[in-house]
Amino acid sequence: MKKLIIILLSTFYLFSCESRTYEEISDQTPLNATIKYVDDVKPIIDANCIICHAPGGSGSFQILTNYNEVKMSIDEIINRIQKPIGDPLKMPQGSTLPPQQIEIIKKWKTDGLLQ
Repeated sequence: MKKLIIILLSTFYLFSCESRTYEEISDQTPLNATIKYVDDVKPIIDANCIICHAPGGSGSFQILTNYNEVKMSIDEIINRIQKPIGDPLKMPQGSTLPPQQIEIIKKWKTDGLLQ
């Protein structure tokens, strides 16, 4: 009887799971009308780039600790965050930003790199 209950519970568990795509589970919040560095871009840079792109970091040849540094490097940032995983120039290395964050950075450039 215990085996039957375990089998039934296991079967129920397996069939109750669902499979959803990234688009279905990701944040679908529309981008702000205007993207700004302090509100929108800086938190992404701080969470994903500063660990290497700060003085003394492995990427200290390209510092990204403030608005002017990020603004001056925006084309390179956009280029490298869009590279495929496995490309040695991909940033962040060994990972990727969620599509929503990539769009925020690209829209910031389109919006005029507002502080």
